Amino acid sequence: MASMQKRFSPFFRRLASPAINLGESPWGAALYALVVYLMISARSGDLFKQSMYPYYNYLADAFLHGQTWLRILPSSVHDLSFFNSRYYLYWAPFPAVILMPFVAIFGVQLNDVLYTLLIAALNVGLVAQLLRVACRVEFLHLSRTQRAILVLFFAFGTVQLTLAPFGRVWMTGQLIGFTCVLLAYLAAFSLRGVKAWFFTGLALACAMLTRNQMVFTGIFPLVYLLNREKPWNWPRVLRSLAWAALPLLTAGMLYLFYNQLRFGSPFDVGVAYHDMANFFRADFQRYGLFNFHYAPINLYYQYIFYPLPIRPETAMGGSLFLLSPLFFGAFAAFWKPSNKRYVWALLASILVTYIPIVLLMGTGWVQFGPRYTLDFTVPLLLLTALGIERWRITIPFILMILSIIQYFIGGLSFLYLMISGG
Repeated sequence: MASMQKRFSPFFRRLASPAINLGESPWGAALYALVVYLMISARSGDLFKQSMYPYYNYLADAFLHGQTWLRILPSSVHDLSFFNSRYYLYWAPFPAVILMPFVAIFGVQLNDVLYTLLIAALNVGLVAQLLRVACRVEFLHLSRTQRAILVLFFAFGTVQLTLAPFGRVWMTGQLIGFTCVLLAYLAAFSLRGVKAWFFTGLALACAMLTRNQMVFTGIFPLVYLLNREKPWNWPRVLRSLAWAALPLLTAGMLYLFYNQLRFGSPFDVGVAYHDMANFFRADFQRYGLFNFHYAPINLYYQYIFYPLPIRPETAMGGSLFLLSPLFFGAFAAFWKPSNKRYVWALLASILVTYIPIVLLMGTGWVQFGPRYTLDFTVPLLLLTALGIERWRITIPFILMILSIIQYFIGGLSFLYLMISGG
């Protein structure tokens, strides 16, 4: 087997050389992803028009007019919360905040398909930069080729591919939350002193104000930054923790106040009033939004179910590891003799972030693949990177190709089918 890998590795390197050169560079990776996402979106016919659910545009418009309820109603009110004769978004508001200047210029007709696509391409470039920086500080020890494989895998062999080209409030929110987590990890690796703590906390605060559970991906940056505080000095450590906590506490208080303004309670986000699909109503009335009752079905559709060939059940999701088999490399990280504290910190970031997801009513339907797992994909990618450091390049290359084939053939075919069906 070893002799076969040695024989074929040069062939794979020559075959993949152009893609690797682009994939390893942050700017090249972002451009590469942008072109592919644009082609997919144009092929679907969605590129030059809004999706049916550009709800953050309407919330940004509401903020610009000093209110928290929608001033203008979109063509669809599916999943919006109706309370006291007004429509609200139950999703956290940060994406609408960053869209405010653009909505001020272009209005609520701003093309959510296009800006979601641009955010997705930016994320690919940021993943490439994160891997570069992690290698620069010697957290990772990856070759250029290994980094390119991981970047291309993320761009085209994970749920990122199915979220990027079609807009819609659900996809936009997840991708912006992912951007925030990437920025938090980049701040932890790149900056020093108080700046590292403050900007890591700020980025995590923005993630929390996009998708609440994503704040728990901050477990790893916390461990990493604490480990850098050597020699240990309690006053300095407490001061650093305070700088990280400041934006998080501020964001938390603002979010509670935002909920109080809308629904009369700081802990009410409006889910009970939202126009949910009939598919969920019976379970919601019996079990509520979060319940252990949902755990078996979520675990099944996110880790076991294989969605190909496409069939009605495909809409529920698909196995994270079977659809993106390069993620199996994450398990190899636990057999590494070094960096064990970081391996466990990355695992904790994944598991704690996943707790609300596994208890949530619904798997992310309608979708191809387990789209909610994007919430913890930053720590999962780093764990995978640690695991494949010593692998021969042929193995991750083949697993990357398998992942990309499955998402292009299965994922895009399924999503085109859903879109064409209304």
